[in-house]
Amino acid sequence: MNSTIADLKTRFEQALVAAFGEDYANTDPLLVPTSNPKFGDYQANVAMSLAKPLGKAPRAIAEQLRHHLDVSDLCEPPTVAGPGFINLTLKTAYLEGQLHAIQADPRLGVASVKDPKRVIVDYPSPNIAKEMHVGHLRPAIIGDCIARILEFVGHDVQRISHVGDWGTPFGMLIAHLRASYPKALTSTANLDLGDLSTFYRQAKQRFNADETFREAARLSVVQLQAGEQETLHAWKIVCELSSRSYQKIYDLMGILPVMERGESFYNPFLPDVVVELDALGLLVEDNGAKCVFLEGFTNKDGNPLPLIVQKSDGGYNYAATDLAAIRYRVQVDRAQRVIYPVGAEQTNHFVQIFQVGRRAGWITDNVEFFHAPFGFVLGENGQKLKTREGDAIPLKELLHEAIAHARQDLETRLAAEGRQETDAFIANVAQVVGIGAVKYADLSQNRTSNYIFSYDKMLALQGNTAPYMLYAYVRVQGISRKGQIDFEKLGANAKIVLQEETELVLAKHLLQLEDVLNQVSQDLLPNRLCQYLFELSQKFNQFYDRCPVLQAEEPLRTSRLVLCDLTARTLKLGLSLLGIPLLERM
Repeated sequence: MNSTIADLKTRFEQALVAAFGEDYANTDPLLVPTSNPKFGDYQANVAMSLAKPLGKAPRAIAEQLRHHLDVSDLCEPPTVAGPGFINLTLKTAYLEGQLHAIQADPRLGVASVKDPKRVIVDYPSPNIAKEMHVGHLRPAIIGDCIARILEFVGHDVQRISHVGDWGTPFGMLIAHLRASYPKALTSTANLDLGDLSTFYRQAKQRFNADETFREAARLSVVQLQAGEQETLHAWKIVCELSSRSYQKIYDLMGILPVMERGESFYNPFLPDVVVELDALGLLVEDNGAKCVFLEGFTNKDGNPLPLIVQKSDGGYNYAATDLAAIRYRVQVDRAQRVIYPVGAEQTNHFVQIFQVGRRAGWITDNVEFFHAPFGFVLGENGQKLKTREGDAIPLKELLHEAIAHARQDLETRLAAEGRQETDAFIANVAQVVGIGAVKYADLSQNRTSNYIFSYDKMLALQGNTAPYMLYAYVRVQGISRKGQIDFEKLGANAKIVLQEETELVLAKHLLQLEDVLNQVSQDLLPNRLCQYLFELSQKFNQFYDRCPVLQAEEPLRTSRLVLCDLTARTLKLGLSLLGIPLLERM
């Protein structure tokens, strides 16, 4: 099913050719939804852009276009306003027909893309041996949402967590385990990630203070890189413990399964990266290190900045690993689009490795590598969210605190209403609302912005919050229970009749879902979907407040029940793409 705006654009393109010839076949009609309903539903601004090439007044161009524009099955007769805006108002009969068509469609009219791509989304990519903290919140939430949306619209999506599982920190940890907790190398029975996090801090302190320990840590790194069996065994214990701990957090957050592919995976390919870059003439030796000098990047003296690929001691850094990942993802994974939801502070790093990847011929016009940057999570003081001691807040603590806040709000509301609910009901609602609120608060912001983390704001029942969306869905379920309505049995032939203004407004909004998802799949800004769902909830509540549903006479009663059902199904689909489950009751 073509979206309304896609259909209208096609009609405009045909009118442009009919009015001005084949030279204008691919002219963008500049069609946008109107900002004011009194001007209709859509507005085409193309006449202004054609004034110079055609040598005519924009209004005359608009009138000529209107004469050739065939939209009689979709719209009321087009009108020309102002200097040359072409305004379009959708016909009620067209809206009724479109709603009837999507009612029987489990995808609610959202077509799969005609040209599906193989896409890799790289998230949340924590560092092994450390607890996940608040800094991992945004890559996990944003990456999961982007992957869900791209998959739903029809792309072949591979979720990969590029975990940091190699290097000096493992030498420190293994040396500390050997010295202080030798049993940890033979048994993991009493070892969890909390202990491991403590081990990491202790190892770091010893590394900074004790030269003998530093040497033992360096030796452990050498042994690890050489594949010494006992050291590899210790490394695997650390990785497995970390993965199990991360999985608990992913499960709590409702993050879909991701495939872990650590830095260690790319170790065998690092020498090939050096050989290939050298053969292409891109490598330059500088103070014993092998580098690619970057275009457009200079040091403080104005000289080209080097990207070190192989250090002077023969070791590799994470830039080399990232280059190996680019090469592998193109040559082996056959990815056509690779997306990195990573903080904006890493922007220069991605510009640099993408530049090297393109100069090496791995990234071409047929393969898109895209850094989707995001801002910081801030405390209510406007500073980066941290504990009182200045450490990053463990992600697990943040999530459990959200659930506790949601539970407290729910229990207060239940007491005020005199409602009795089971502890299982309260626990489930608190978890869905608490985690959903955290995710929605993040996704509803433009990802490039910083945002202030506030439990009170994100858990509010009013405003652009997860509880507000959930409540709109619950309201429809309440209609179902009160009227003993089985929405699935309304019938595919149920007549849809749109009479009231709030019905028309809701109908038009329901039909915009495909356009919104197509836009998000291109610009990777999930806040567009959040805004759509927020406005849908608002428009539904206005419709519900002004239009009787269960008390209406037929055929209005069934028609309005269909509108309620389509709203609930759209909310369910939209929230599922944000990674937020639903509740039947709150």
